[in-house]
Parts: sequence; C-alpha cells; structure tokens
Amino acid sequence: MTSLQKPEIAIVGGGPAGLSAALSAVRQGAEVMLIDRDPALGGQLVKQTHMFFGSRKEYAAIRGIDIPGKLMAALEEEGPEKFKPLLDTTVLGYYDDGVILADKEEEQAMLIKPQKTIIATGAAEKMLPFPGNDLPGVYGAGAVQTLMNVYGIKPGTRVLMIGAGNIGLIVSYQLLQAGVEVAAIIEGAPKIGGYLVHATKARRAGIPIKTSHTIKEAYGKDSVEGALICSLDENWCAIPGSDLDMKVDVICLAVGLTPQTELLWQAGCEQKYIPELGGYVPLRNEKMQTSLPDLYVAGDVACIEEAGSAMVEGKIAGLYAAADLGYAEKVEERYTSYYRELEELRAGPTGAKIRQGLSRLNGGV
Repeated sequence: MTSLQKPEIAIVGGGPAGLSAALSAVRQGAEVMLIDRDPALGGQLVKQTHMFFGSRKEYAAIRGIDIPGKLMAALEEEGPEKFKPLLDTTVLGYYDDGVILADKEEEQAMLIKPQKTIIATGAAEKMLPFPGNDLPGVYGAGAVQTLMNVYGIKPGTRVLMIGAGNIGLIVSYQLLQAGVEVAAIIEGAPKIGGYLVHATKARRAGIPIKTSHTIKEAYGKDSVEGALICSLDENWCAIPGSDLDMKVDVICLAVGLTPQTELLWQAGCEQKYIPELGGYVPLRNEKMQTSLPDLYVAGDVACIEEAGSAMVEGKIAGLYAAADLGYAEKVEERYTSYYRELEELRAGPTGAKIRQGLSRLNGGV
C-alpha cells in the first residue's frame, strides 16, 4: 500500500462532467487530482463522432471526440502544476472517513484523502430481459460505439436497434456511416424520445422507425440470427398476430441509462428514486453538494442528461468545491452564468422531464 495522498480536491471520473469540474476548480486556484479507470480522459466523449447540440459555451457544433482535447488544453493553460490525472486507476471504495481506495494498473493500491471530493462516475446502460438476450450479437449501444468509433470494428452486417432516444438514433446513423445496414429502429413508446433532427437523418437514410413496437425474442444457434418483434397496444401489451421476423446478426439495445451511484451509497449520501432522472440519484443543493458537506456530484451520476448539462454541472461542482476551500474569486458571478446556461439547456419540451424530476428531487410532488 502506498502512502496516503492528500489532494485538495479529488474527482472520480474523467468524462465531460469530471473534466469540466477539474477545469473549473483549477481556474479558481485549487489543486485537483482526477481519477479515471481508462487510459485516456474523456469518458463517453472518446466515441462520440457526431457534432454536439445545445450551448456554444459547451461546444455545440464540435464533435464529441474533439472536446476532451480542448478541455485538456485549457487545463494546461491554467497551470499543469495544479492538475494531476491518474489514468488506468479504478476507485474501489469510499470510506466514511472520506478516504478513497484506488487501484492503479500494475501498481500498488493507493489511499487518497482529499479535502473535497467530486463524484462524476457517469451512468451504466440498461438492458432488456427477453428470450435469447444472452446470445453473442446482443450489445448495448455504448459497446457498439466503442467497437466502431474507438477500435474500428464492425459489430455485424445487419442491425436491429431497440430504442429511439438520442443514443439509438445517433448510433443507428453511425452504423450506416460504418457500412452496416440498419434493418429498423423500434421503440416501445408511441413516439420517439430523441431529437427530431436525429430521427430525420435516420429516416432520410432509409431506416424505418417503428414506434409502439418491442422485441419478443432473439434466436440463433451460436449467435444472433434474427429477432421476433411485435406491435404494442395503448396498454403496452403485444397485439396478437403482429409478430414480424427480422433477419439480423446484431441486436443493439439503446433503452436508457442508470446513474452509477455505488460510491455514493458507500459514502452514505442521501438518495431518492426519481424515474425522470434515471433512478436513484443523490440529494444535492444548488452547489451540487450532497448531504455530505465534503462530497459533490456532477453529470449522469446525478441526473441522466445530455453532455452539455453534465459539463455545466461539473463547472458548478468544481467552482464550489474550490470556493469552500477558500478560493472564492468571482464565485457568485460565475455561478449565475452557469445556472442561466443550465436553464437554457433544460428549457422547452425536451427538458420538461428533467425539470419535473428535479422538482420532485427538491421536494415537489
């Protein structure tokens, strides 16, 4: 076991929220240790080849794969002596005295006791139970993106996409760009959940989108050879006689995300089940501070949302983690700017579910 390390701020998770939190805290003057299990920072951004939407302040019209480099360049400009990334390092536990246990690949485990901790661990993909869902060829959408956009490997030749949220629509289009046929996108709800611009691109490319449809089973001898899908009525029950056999070798599940709150449970944070936000999420105040005063959150671990919002939440968490250590320059001015940006990103009908969930989290019905 290595000696105890004592950074001012430790951030767990180097995705968009964690990187933004690090930059915000360093700009205030704090010293930051950023811990991530992957060999490079960026989280899900490293496989997002599409251009972002939302706020220009959060890199709208820039491809996700290019954003980590811009954030890292900004950190270098602010002062590399205040920023210490720990890559290939997995956080194994968070103890009630605030000590973090981490395991760095090919090295000894280490103990880290920061003055403030920001948890930005993101989310995990949800799966669906159906006969044959354990066959080779059934993937989560994130796994398909990793194969294609990180390693340059086609997952198969013909894909059935399940889920018409933004992830399902975007990954379907990326599959086409990689030369993979998309047989259909099916969605259990009566309307798509993603942005119209993504659905329009898919439809123009010839991908049928079938709402009020679900998968009944996957079949195949050694791997996926096809799937049975069916129509759903207004009560989400299968309509007799509506079965359709689709010959595919890949079934891609894009059916939502679940906040990865394991460390928050270990720490003893108060949490609440809010379906609109993705499941159990931590109670927190406007500073992104949890029920434990030295622990902050940002990104999908706090609320399943777009990357732009995750980055703004990271800015707020980093700002206040540093401010609570005494780095208090322009705090209110910066917070006001960040909060207005969050309101803009959550405005309109697309943000209604998030607004409703946050209201429930904060004591609403």
